[in-house]
Amino acid sequence: MAAIDAAALGAALHKACRLDVVAFKPGNVSLCADGHGMVAADFLASARVAIPALCRAGSGVGARIEAAVAATWAAVACNTNLGIVLLLAPLAAAAERGGPLRAAVQSVLADLDVTDAELAYAAIRRANPAGLGRAADADVAAPPTIDLRTAMGLAAARDSIARQYANGYADVFEVGLATLGAARRRWRSLAWATTACHLEFMARWPDSHIVRKHGERCAERVRTRAVEVATALKACENPRSLAGTLQAFDSELKTRGVNPGTSADLTVASAAVLLLQDRFSE
Repeated sequence: MAAIDAAALGAALHKACRLDVVAFKPGNVSLCADGHGMVAADFLASARVAIPALCRAGSGVGARIEAAVAATWAAVACNTNLGIVLLLAPLAAAAERGGPLRAAVQSVLADLDVTDAELAYAAIRRANPAGLGRAADADVAAPPTIDLRTAMGLAAARDSIARQYANGYADVFEVGLATLGAARRRWRSLAWATTACHLEFMARWPDSHIVRKHGERCAERVRTRAVEVATALKACENPRSLAGTLQAFDSELKTRGVNPGTSADLTVASAAVLLLQDRFSE
Protein backbone atom coordinates (compact mmCIF):
# COMPACT_ATOMS: atom_id res chain seq x y z
CA MET A 1 0.00 0.00 0.00
CA ALA A 2 1.38 3.42 -0.91
CA ALA A 3 1.98 5.88 1.92
CA ILE A 4 -1.17 7.90 2.57
CA ASP A 5 -1.62 11.61 3.23
CA ALA A 6 -3.53 12.92 6.24
CA ALA A 7 -6.62 13.92 4.25
CA ALA A 8 -7.08 10.52 2.61
CA LEU A 9 -6.35 8.73 5.87
CA GLY A 10 -8.85 10.89 7.71
CA ALA A 11 -11.52 10.22 5.10
CA ALA A 12 -11.10 6.46 5.46
CA LEU A 13 -11.16 6.56 9.26
CA HIS A 14 -14.16 8.88 9.30
CA LYS A 15 -16.10 6.55 7.02
CA ALA A 16 -15.27 3.60 9.29
CA CYS A 17 -16.48 5.54 12.33
CA ARG A 18 -19.64 6.61 10.53
CA LEU A 19 -20.37 2.97 9.67
CA ASP A 20 -20.30 2.34 13.42
CA VAL A 21 -23.62 4.19 13.72
CA VAL A 22 -25.04 3.76 10.20
CA ALA A 23 -25.03 -0.03 10.53
CA PHE A 24 -27.53 -1.62 12.90
CA LYS A 25 -25.43 -3.50 15.44
CA PRO A 26 -27.36 -5.24 18.25
CA GLY A 27 -26.61 -3.74 21.64
CA ASN A 28 -24.88 -0.63 20.26
CA VAL A 29 -25.95 2.92 19.54
CA SER A 30 -26.91 3.59 15.92
CA LEU A 31 -28.74 6.23 13.90
CA CYS A 32 -31.95 4.26 14.34
CA ALA A 33 -31.41 2.96 17.89
CA ASP A 34 -30.13 5.02 20.83
CA GLY A 35 -29.00 3.29 24.00
CA HIS A 36 -26.94 3.27 27.18
CA GLY A 37 -27.61 6.97 27.75
CA MET A 38 -25.99 7.96 24.46
CA VAL A 39 -27.12 8.93 20.96
CA ALA A 40 -25.53 8.54 17.54
CA ALA A 41 -24.75 12.25 17.37
CA ASP A 42 -22.30 11.79 20.28
CA PHE A 43 -20.35 9.23 18.27
CA LEU A 44 -20.34 11.31 15.10
CA ALA A 45 -19.16 14.38 17.01
CA SER A 46 -16.45 12.29 18.66
CA ALA A 47 -15.21 11.06 15.30
CA ARG A 48 -15.08 14.58 13.88
CA VAL A 49 -12.76 15.81 16.62
CA ALA A 50 -10.74 12.64 17.28
CA ILE A 51 -9.76 11.78 13.72
CA PRO A 52 -7.58 14.87 13.10
CA ALA A 53 -5.57 13.91 16.20
CA LEU A 54 -5.28 10.31 15.02
CA CYS A 55 -4.05 11.49 11.61
CA ARG A 56 -1.41 13.92 12.88
CA ALA A 57 1.50 12.99 10.63
CA GLY A 58 4.66 11.98 12.41
CA SER A 59 3.07 11.74 15.86
CA GLY A 60 3.69 8.73 18.04
CA VAL A 61 0.91 6.28 18.78
CA GLY A 62 0.62 7.39 22.40
CA ALA A 63 0.44 11.06 21.43
CA ARG A 64 -2.33 10.31 18.94
CA ILE A 65 -4.29 8.41 21.57
CA GLU A 66 -3.94 11.12 24.20
CA ALA A 67 -4.87 13.94 21.81
CA ALA A 68 -7.86 12.07 20.38
CA VAL A 69 -9.29 11.25 23.81
CA ALA A 70 -8.75 14.83 25.01
CA ALA A 71 -10.55 16.19 21.95
CA THR A 72 -13.41 13.74 22.46
CA TRP A 73 -13.91 14.77 26.07
CA ALA A 74 -13.85 18.44 25.14
CA ALA A 75 -16.58 17.78 22.57
CA VAL A 76 -18.95 15.32 24.26
CA ALA A 77 -17.73 14.93 27.87
CA CYS A 78 -18.14 11.16 27.90
CA ASN A 79 -16.35 8.01 26.77
CA THR A 80 -17.73 7.24 23.33
CA ASN A 81 -14.61 6.02 21.58
CA LEU A 82 -11.68 4.95 23.78
CA GLY A 83 -11.55 1.47 22.26
CA ILE A 84 -11.83 2.87 18.75
CA VAL A 85 -9.02 5.35 19.41
CA LEU A 86 -6.76 2.67 20.89
CA LEU A 87 -7.26 0.52 17.79
CA LEU A 88 -7.11 3.23 15.13
CA ALA A 89 -3.97 5.00 16.37
CA PRO A 90 -1.55 2.20 15.34
CA LEU A 91 -3.45 1.71 12.07
CA ALA A 92 -3.12 5.40 11.24
CA ALA A 93 0.60 5.39 12.00
CA ALA A 94 1.03 2.25 9.90
CA ALA A 95 -0.84 3.68 6.91
CA GLU A 96 1.56 6.64 6.87
CA ARG A 97 4.54 4.30 6.51
CA GLY A 98 3.35 2.70 3.30
CA GLY A 99 3.93 -0.88 2.20
CA PRO A 100 1.63 -3.80 3.02
CA LEU A 101 -0.63 -2.57 5.81
CA ARG A 102 -0.40 -5.63 8.03
CA ALA A 103 3.40 -5.58 7.95
CA ALA A 104 3.38 -1.84 8.66
CA VAL A 105 1.16 -2.43 11.70
CA GLN A 106 3.65 -4.98 13.00
CA SER A 107 6.44 -2.45 12.55
CA VAL A 108 4.52 0.28 14.39
CA LEU A 109 3.74 -2.05 17.28
CA ALA A 110 7.38 -3.14 17.52
CA ASP A 111 8.45 0.50 17.83
CA LEU A 112 6.14 1.37 20.75
CA ASP A 113 7.99 2.63 23.82
CA VAL A 114 7.44 3.73 27.41
CA THR A 115 6.43 7.23 26.32
CA ASP A 116 3.63 5.73 24.25
CA ALA A 117 2.54 3.82 27.36
CA GLU A 118 2.62 6.96 29.53
CA LEU A 119 0.44 8.90 27.09
CA ALA A 120 -1.95 6.02 26.47
CA TYR A 121 -2.32 5.42 30.22
CA ALA A 122 -3.16 9.10 30.71
CA ALA A 123 -5.81 8.86 28.00
CA ILE A 124 -7.32 5.73 29.54
CA ARG A 125 -7.48 7.41 32.95
CA ARG A 126 -9.20 10.42 31.41
CA ALA A 127 -11.75 8.26 29.59
CA ASN A 128 -12.30 6.17 32.74
CA PRO A 129 -14.02 3.24 31.00
CA ALA A 130 -16.68 1.41 32.98
CA GLY A 131 -15.49 -1.65 34.86
CA LEU A 132 -11.79 -0.89 34.35
CA GLY A 133 -10.77 -2.03 37.84
CA ARG A 134 -7.15 -2.60 38.90
CA ALA A 135 -4.45 -4.88 37.50
CA ALA A 136 -1.63 -6.66 39.31
CA ASP A 137 0.87 -5.70 36.61
CA ALA A 138 1.13 -2.53 34.49
CA ASP A 139 -1.94 -0.96 36.10
CA VAL A 140 -2.94 2.23 34.29
CA ALA A 141 -3.24 4.03 37.64
CA ALA A 142 0.54 3.80 38.10
CA PRO A 143 3.35 5.20 35.92
CA PRO A 144 4.37 2.59 33.34
CA THR A 145 7.83 1.08 33.36
CA ILE A 146 7.43 -0.97 30.16
CA ASP A 147 6.55 -0.15 26.57
CA LEU A 148 2.94 0.01 25.43
CA ARG A 149 2.94 -3.25 23.49
CA THR A 150 4.37 -5.18 26.42
CA ALA A 151 1.81 -3.58 28.73
CA MET A 152 -1.01 -4.52 26.38
CA GLY A 153 0.35 -8.04 26.22
CA LEU A 154 -0.13 -8.38 29.97
CA ALA A 155 -3.83 -7.57 29.50
CA ALA A 156 -4.32 -9.58 26.31
CA ALA A 157 -5.94 -12.58 28.00
CA ARG A 158 -8.75 -10.45 29.41
CA ASP A 159 -9.11 -7.68 26.84
CA SER A 160 -9.60 -8.13 23.10
CA ILE A 161 -8.31 -4.67 22.25
CA ALA A 162 -5.09 -5.27 24.17
CA ARG A 163 -4.84 -8.61 22.36
CA GLN A 164 -4.58 -6.81 19.01
CA TYR A 165 -1.44 -5.02 20.21
CA ALA A 166 -0.01 -8.36 21.30
CA ASN A 167 -0.93 -10.42 18.24
CA GLY A 168 -0.39 -7.83 15.51
CA TYR A 169 -4.11 -7.24 14.89
CA ALA A 170 -4.60 -10.87 13.91
CA ASP A 171 -8.30 -10.82 14.83
CA VAL A 172 -8.89 -7.66 12.80
CA PHE A 173 -7.13 -8.96 9.68
CA GLU A 174 -8.15 -12.61 9.87
CA VAL A 175 -11.68 -12.41 11.30
CA GLY A 176 -12.99 -8.88 10.82
CA LEU A 177 -11.55 -8.14 7.40
CA ALA A 178 -12.49 -11.57 6.06
CA THR A 179 -16.07 -11.27 7.35
CA LEU A 180 -16.52 -7.77 5.97
CA GLY A 181 -15.16 -8.71 2.57
CA ALA A 182 -17.29 -11.84 2.19
CA ALA A 183 -20.48 -10.15 3.39
CA ARG A 184 -19.97 -7.11 1.17
CA ARG A 185 -19.44 -9.29 -1.89
CA ARG A 186 -22.56 -11.29 -1.07
CA TRP A 187 -24.97 -8.48 -0.20
CA ARG A 188 -23.29 -5.52 -1.94
CA SER A 189 -23.80 -3.43 1.18
CA LEU A 190 -21.03 -2.23 3.46
CA ALA A 191 -23.56 -1.38 6.18
CA TRP A 192 -24.93 -4.93 6.28
CA ALA A 193 -21.39 -6.28 6.09
CA THR A 194 -20.62 -4.19 9.18
CA THR A 195 -23.57 -5.76 10.98
CA ALA A 196 -22.26 -9.21 10.08
CA CYS A 197 -18.75 -8.34 11.27
CA HIS A 198 -20.02 -7.07 14.61
CA LEU A 199 -22.03 -10.24 15.17
CA GLU A 200 -19.05 -12.38 14.17
CA PHE A 201 -16.89 -10.73 16.81
CA MET A 202 -19.68 -11.10 19.37
CA ALA A 203 -19.94 -14.79 18.53
CA ARG A 204 -16.19 -15.54 18.51
CA TRP A 205 -15.25 -14.36 22.01
CA PRO A 206 -17.01 -13.08 25.13
CA ASP A 207 -17.08 -9.31 24.70
CA SER A 208 -14.44 -7.72 26.95
CA HIS A 209 -16.63 -4.74 27.84
CA ILE A 210 -19.45 -7.04 28.91
CA VAL A 211 -17.05 -9.14 30.98
CA ARG A 212 -15.76 -6.04 32.80
CA LYS A 213 -19.22 -4.68 33.57
CA HIS A 214 -21.35 -7.78 33.99
CA GLY A 215 -19.03 -10.74 34.49
CA GLU A 216 -18.00 -13.80 32.52
CA ARG A 217 -21.29 -15.69 32.81
CA CYS A 218 -23.28 -12.84 31.30
CA ALA A 219 -20.70 -12.37 28.55
CA GLU A 220 -20.82 -16.06 27.66
CA ARG A 221 -24.63 -16.03 27.52
CA VAL A 222 -24.49 -13.07 25.14
CA ARG A 223 -21.86 -14.82 23.03
CA THR A 224 -24.01 -17.94 22.75
CA ARG A 225 -27.01 -15.86 21.68
CA ALA A 226 -24.82 -14.01 19.17
CA VAL A 227 -23.80 -17.34 17.61
CA GLU A 228 -27.48 -18.04 16.90
CA VAL A 229 -28.10 -14.62 15.37
CA ALA A 230 -24.84 -14.56 13.38
CA THR A 231 -25.57 -18.02 11.97
CA ALA A 232 -29.06 -16.94 10.93
CA LEU A 233 -27.69 -13.80 9.26
CA LYS A 234 -25.10 -15.76 7.30
CA ALA A 235 -27.89 -17.98 5.94
CA CYS A 236 -29.90 -15.01 4.62
CA GLU A 237 -29.96 -14.16 0.96
CA ASN A 238 -31.52 -10.83 1.93
CA PRO A 239 -30.33 -9.60 5.34
CA ARG A 240 -33.35 -7.33 5.67
CA SER A 241 -35.43 -10.45 6.24
CA LEU A 242 -33.68 -10.82 9.61
CA ALA A 243 -34.45 -7.26 10.76
CA GLY A 244 -36.97 -8.44 13.34
CA THR A 245 -34.51 -10.87 14.91
CA LEU A 246 -31.79 -8.23 15.03
CA GLN A 247 -34.12 -5.69 16.63
CA ALA A 248 -35.25 -8.23 19.22
CA PHE A 249 -31.63 -9.02 20.11
CA ASP A 250 -30.89 -5.30 20.36
CA SER A 251 -33.82 -4.84 22.75
CA GLU A 252 -32.74 -7.81 24.87
CA LEU A 253 -29.30 -6.34 25.36
CA LYS A 254 -30.32 -2.74 25.98
CA THR A 255 -33.10 -3.68 28.39
CA ARG A 256 -30.43 -5.37 30.51
CA GLY A 257 -27.93 -2.53 30.06
CA VAL A 258 -25.53 -4.81 28.20
CA ASN A 259 -23.32 -3.15 25.58
CA PRO A 260 -21.02 -5.28 23.37
CA GLY A 261 -18.73 -2.31 22.96
CA THR A 262 -15.48 -4.16 22.33
CA SER A 263 -17.03 -6.06 19.42
CA ALA A 264 -18.09 -2.70 17.97
CA ASP A 265 -14.58 -1.28 18.39
CA LEU A 266 -13.02 -4.26 16.62
CA THR A 267 -15.57 -3.84 13.84
CA VAL A 268 -14.58 -0.19 13.33
CA ALA A 269 -10.91 -1.19 13.13
CA SER A 270 -11.76 -3.90 10.59
CA ALA A 271 -13.76 -1.44 8.50
CA ALA A 272 -10.85 0.99 8.59
CA VAL A 273 -8.50 -1.69 7.26
CA LEU A 274 -10.95 -2.61 4.50
CA LEU A 275 -11.40 1.01 3.45
CA LEU A 276 -7.68 1.70 3.48
CA GLN A 277 -7.04 -1.35 1.34
CA ASP A 278 -9.86 -0.32 -1.00
CA ARG A 279 -8.31 3.10 -1.48
CA PHE A 280 -4.73 1.94 -1.90
CA SER A 281 -4.25 -1.49 -3.40
CA GLU A 282 -1.33 -3.43 -2.00
